[in-house]
Amino acid sequence: MNTGFWTLTFWVGFLAATVRMATPLIIATLGETFAERSGVLNLGIEGMMIFGALAGFLTTYFTKSLWLGVLVATLSGIAFGWLMAFLTVTLTLSQHVSGLGITIFASGLAYYTYRAAIGSPTVPPTIKAFSTLKIPLLWKIPIIGPILFDQYAITYIGILLVPLAGYLIYKTTFGLSLRAVGENPEAADAMGINVYKIRYTALLIAGGLAGLSGAFFTLAEFNMFLYDIVAGRGWVAIALVIFANWIPSKVLWGALFFGSIDAIGLRLQGTAIKVPFQVYLMLPYIFTIIVLILIARNASYPSALLKPYRRE
Repeated sequence: MNTGFWTLTFWVGFLAATVRMATPLIIATLGETFAERSGVLNLGIEGMMIFGALAGFLTTYFTKSLWLGVLVATLSGIAFGWLMAFLTVTLTLSQHVSGLGITIFASGLAYYTYRAAIGSPTVPPTIKAFSTLKIPLLWKIPIIGPILFDQYAITYIGILLVPLAGYLIYKTTFGLSLRAVGENPEAADAMGINVYKIRYTALLIAGGLAGLSGAFFTLAEFNMFLYDIVAGRGWVAIALVIFANWIPSKVLWGALFFGSIDAIGLRLQGTAIKVPFQVYLMLPYIFTIIVLILIARNASYPSALLKPYRRE
């Protein structure tokens, strides 16, 4: 076995990669948490992430502005969040069917738009992606510095969103209304809470964060748009919501756990361990299935999840 596996350099690199790989999961899962807390299962998250990745890439490719790419990716997610809200809240259509339809539509639209804008070049075009942002002084701290304070700007944003989401859900009037709507929309309505407004707002937040999460792939982790670039991370985010029991602080730890599975696969490919790389690619999804088997039955689902609300 390659002795590099046992070095400090390997493990510092592994932990730093874990934080990076967890970034899109943190952001997307927080968005899904808002949606499900309101009583809506957003199965459109995968498609929203794919289109966000494409929107961010094309915007940056043509304007050379990474932050404009981030903004457009987020806005594209908000647009699809509005569509999800219109279908499931206003029209009270099946959340399963609406979400899957949006994923198929958004991903197909992303691939078509890419072909229309770029064509089919032999070598995919690239952009100058985000570099890691070293926090002055802190990044020089031994071991901890390279792991926590030499990351992408979007990674810092994702981590800061965790306490912000917790504050919004548990410490604000909006959060109280959100939880009430997700548990008993009839009672919430009787108390004067606008159920439709709360669900719309939650889905707009979910869509915006899904778009931002997708932008991470093209603007930070990679510097190009590739087909299937999101690679099922949206579905993993849905499983992570259950793993975290709809609690933002637990989202962080769950995302880091799944990020570590991705990271260890990448790091082990550079060692002498002879395992087909496809095995490493399967690991996150295998663990997703295991987590769902072990946790899903005992999860404390919001009582109104998947139930459309029609005001009498």
